[in-house]
Amino acid sequence: MESLTPNIFTKDMKASIAFYKLLGFKISMQLPEEGDELVWANLSNGGVNIMLQSFDSLGNDLPEVNRANGASLLLYINVKNIRELFEQVKDKVVVLKNIDVTFYGATEFSVKDSNGYVLTFAEHE
Repeated sequence: MESLTPNIFTKDMKASIAFYKLLGFKISMQLPEEGDELVWANLSNGGVNIMLQSFDSLGNDLPEVNRANGASLLLYINVKNIRELFEQVKDKVVVLKNIDVTFYGATEFSVKDSNGYVLTFAEHE
């Protein structure tokens, strides 16, 4: 195995991309390659990649994928300069858990993305 990239399904690609751009992600690939009505995009920030895909693009494939936003999923993202990141985004996103040092020594904060998924950012100082 070489890597793991979550594929987040969304009902609103534009809103999802806008949310992840607030966190410093940039589109590295998209389908279609031209136009506004994207059905899939790969976003990158440093060594972290996240794919976004519209529910509609699934059609009848993979009926096991729940067609509702959010899920029992938490994306745990290791970062550097967590306090700087928190200050940059805290007033632009829904913060679920303010920045704090955990009992295991990590500095973390959690936000909810535009689809209801929870992202926890952590720095192990």
